[in-house]
Amino acid sequence: MERLFPPDTVFTVTNLTSLIRDLLEGTFSNITLEGEISNYRPNASGHLYFTLKDEGAQISAVMFRGRAMSLDFVPKDGMKVKCTGSVSVYAPRGNYQIIINKMEIAGAGNILQILEERKRRLAEEGLFNSERKKPIPRFSKRIGVVTSPTGAALRDILQITKRRNAGVDVVILPALVQGEGAAVTIANMIKTANDFDMCDVLIVGRGGGSLEDLLPFSEEIVVRAIADSHIPVVSAVGHEIDWSLADYAADMRAPTPSAAAELVVPKQSDILQGLAAYKEEFYTQISGKVERLKLMVKSFDVQNMEVRFRSIEQPLLNRLENARQSLIDGMNQKVKDTKSLVEQSVRILEQASPQTILNRGYSMVRTAEGKVVRSAEDVASGNRLEITPANGKIFVTVE
Repeated sequence: MERLFPPDTVFTVTNLTSLIRDLLEGTFSNITLEGEISNYRPNASGHLYFTLKDEGAQISAVMFRGRAMSLDFVPKDGMKVKCTGSVSVYAPRGNYQIIINKMEIAGAGNILQILEERKRRLAEEGLFNSERKKPIPRFSKRIGVVTSPTGAALRDILQITKRRNAGVDVVILPALVQGEGAAVTIANMIKTANDFDMCDVLIVGRGGGSLEDLLPFSEEIVVRAIADSHIPVVSAVGHEIDWSLADYAADMRAPTPSAAAELVVPKQSDILQGLAAYKEEFYTQISGKVERLKLMVKSFDVQNMEVRFRSIEQPLLNRLENARQSLIDGMNQKVKDTKSLVEQSVRILEQASPQTILNRGYSMVRTAEGKVVRSAEDVASGNRLEITPANGKIFVTVE
């Protein structure tokens, strides 16, 4: 290519940048570009900032609010799109980007396809089932954090933990969170925490980043390590809009690492306030019971006890006296009845006594042999008889 400037030309940075901008913007205007969205960052003002990439390169892209409002879909990382726009150079930073006027879906990106296939396969194994989820401890004494030891995520977690409850210990399990080998170190740290029972709950995550940056948390080795953990795991990967397969396997998902710390670290002031409320309620209940017991005890003083004893004793004494009198009356009546019966029997016996009969003027006649004479035919002339009147005896001879 023919040189446009002499070899000894000296440019200022501004001149060179202006020339490059004129060259790029004049050459690449109203072009159509196809690529995969990465590091998607919608702005509060409505502008869309992201990166377009393929296997070999990437370019920054922006779609301003007026154009973005015409989109009939919501862009997201991994989505393959076809864009029409113009290349622009931002001179203060020396960056070039494409300003997009029109954008449409061109198909699913390779990363999203891989992740969807992996998600489907792991879900079929049951790794994401709700039955596997473990409850997060309400009062954790020690939390483990699997993340980069130099990242902002760890600093946020430590600050929030210290602010909420300085009595909670934090065990840092350092790991790579992006790039080659990151997934293996994350999985190893999760396994180490479980092997040595190092904490009550695990936070696994990192700060925000592009879809590619977050890929280690979607690797199968990490998902399986989380699913196999007997320690409850809170996934805190990226920002609120970011998702990874670790979120599906974890026992709880937090939108950010800071939110994860808020979830697992009990606020000391809340605990103290709750204890104070329980103390007040406990004191109220105990005081009420003590007052009731005092009333009960008061009813057992000497005077009240005597009255109560008399009230219990008197009816019993009355019953006893009534029973005693009834027993005496019954016994007297029984003796009287028995005496009357005996007297009646004596009279009957006396009336039937031989002596009573003899007293009426009758006599008993017996032979010398002692046989009672009941008929004149029982004796013969010359027999000796013994006559027994009421008093004495008479001996006679039959003529």
